[in-house]
Amino acid sequence: MARVLLFGRLADLAGWREREIPAATLAELRGWIAGEDPALFEALQAPAVRTAVDQELVNLDVALRPESEVAFLPPMSGG
Repeated sequence: MARVLLFGRLADLAGWREREIPAATLAELRGWIAGEDPALFEALQAPAVRTAVDQELVNLDVALRPESEVAFLPPMSGG
């Protein structure tokens, strides 16, 4: 199972910050989220939301290992 981390408004929307989700690919993980929480899935589709797998930013679908960490990062503000 992949360890999924949500930050900022994404965590607030979902009501959780960390969860184990069964998925073999990033696309499968997004599909699982779509089925469980359509509002969160919609928020993850925003162009400014970045995705990191094992602490590396990714733009495409990637394979996940059972110990993979997937982080969804909303836009940050500050300076």
